[in-house]
Amino acid sequence: MELNDARCYQIAKARDARYDGQFFIAVKTTGIYCRPVCTAITPKEQNCRFFQVAAAAEREGFRPCLRCRPELAPGYSTVDITRRVARQVAACIEAGALDHGSLETVARDFGYSSRQLRRVMEREYGVTPVELAQTRRLLLAKQLLTDSALPMQKVAQASGFASVRRFNHLFRSRYGLNPTALRRKGVMRLGKGQLSVKIGYRAPLAWKQLLDFLAGRGAAGVECADGAAYWRTVRLENCKGWICAKPDARRPVLNIEVAESLLPGLTPLMAKLRALFDLNANPVMIESALATDARLRPLLRRAPGLRVPGAMDGFELALRAVLGQQITVKAATTLFTRFAAAFGEPAQTPHPALRFYSPQADAVAEASLQKLIGLGLTQKRAQTVHTLASWMAEGKLSLEPTVELDATVGILKAISGIGDWTAQYIAMRALRSTDAFPASDLAVMKALEVATPRQAGILSESWRPWRAYAAIHLWNSLSKGG
Repeated sequence: MELNDARCYQIAKARDARYDGQFFIAVKTTGIYCRPVCTAITPKEQNCRFFQVAAAAEREGFRPCLRCRPELAPGYSTVDITRRVARQVAACIEAGALDHGSLETVARDFGYSSRQLRRVMEREYGVTPVELAQTRRLLLAKQLLTDSALPMQKVAQASGFASVRRFNHLFRSRYGLNPTALRRKGVMRLGKGQLSVKIGYRAPLAWKQLLDFLAGRGAAGVECADGAAYWRTVRLENCKGWICAKPDARRPVLNIEVAESLLPGLTPLMAKLRALFDLNANPVMIESALATDARLRPLLRRAPGLRVPGAMDGFELALRAVLGQQITVKAATTLFTRFAAAFGEPAQTPHPALRFYSPQADAVAEASLQKLIGLGLTQKRAQTVHTLASWMAEGKLSLEPTVELDATVGILKAISGIGDWTAQYIAMRALRSTDAFPASDLAVMKALEVATPRQAGILSESWRPWRAYAAIHLWNSLSKGG
């Protein structure tokens, strides 16, 4: 949003949750910055300053509020192409790109020099990439100090700091707080071999539908639903373990139980969970835009807060999409489960249904076509899966949300056996495109009561840039629960 002090102040007075995470309000008389939904008494307008990101407030010397906890503020989805590079870089930093890598490496990945990238980030956010990374580390550390009993060294390491000494110095100088003193105010929530973290979102959240979608299209042994909880195994670059997620009954946050073995990858894990559950979405804004179409209004009323499920792993999602071509969801799930059993490493978790880690691209790429056919694929489908796995294992294809969307869709469609439906489905979920739309999907055409993908595409034009959300609502309208 374009920041306007008068508008921001009115939003803060109203504590409008639709703008939570889109800006922060700093109070000059207290030196504290808050979310616009903070329950503290609204300060006088002349004592307020407004910042687009938390790092900008901290650069000016403001400390995070201990009541509304800015580290729990949801992010916001990006569709403004003129700011794409800056926001993609910010997403990489949020996922920990500067914790173990250099600014020069990140800049080179985006075709910039480090000096150019600093200018881009300062122009967009008013802070440098390093300042953005430092604030992200400090806010994650603050959350761990408040919500867990992790030793100080593990808090520092999990948050991306190279040493406890550096962490203590920055925490004291930036926030004016002693980390140990803050811990004594918190609630200890660490169980044996696990910890609890929170991730905020903008209400409403259609959790049941999200849970049904993910568990219904997953692999037995890799992910499951148990009551209102979502469980799955997780394999990151340098660690592996499991997570369990369920909504908080009192606040718009997800409570995530995390295996302690995932601590070295906690920063990228948090980013992946935000994408998996689409927690950066602003459902009120999105659904208000879609509600201008009479076809969608009853669907939006039926399931407010419906999200576009993301992906924990790009290859896993792409494999699932290819296996699901021209067959039922149930049949595709059966095939995916066979792949998990054949190529996924065994996992030890507290939930008896979780037995495997998801298949990795290199393991599938090394398999013979005959082995893939033996799992129930046609020869043509087996060749498509093998090519997909090989290209990803060799680095020819990346399915991270930060890649160039159009170029990646083009690479996907260059693989024999991957057409527009599969590419759009992958773009929706793995690449996080809010405007991807599988016009050739039979369920989409049925819900729209049209006979051709072209007709579905024409009808979808007025839903830009939220066509992915329209697709999810169309699918949900045909589900048993919808």
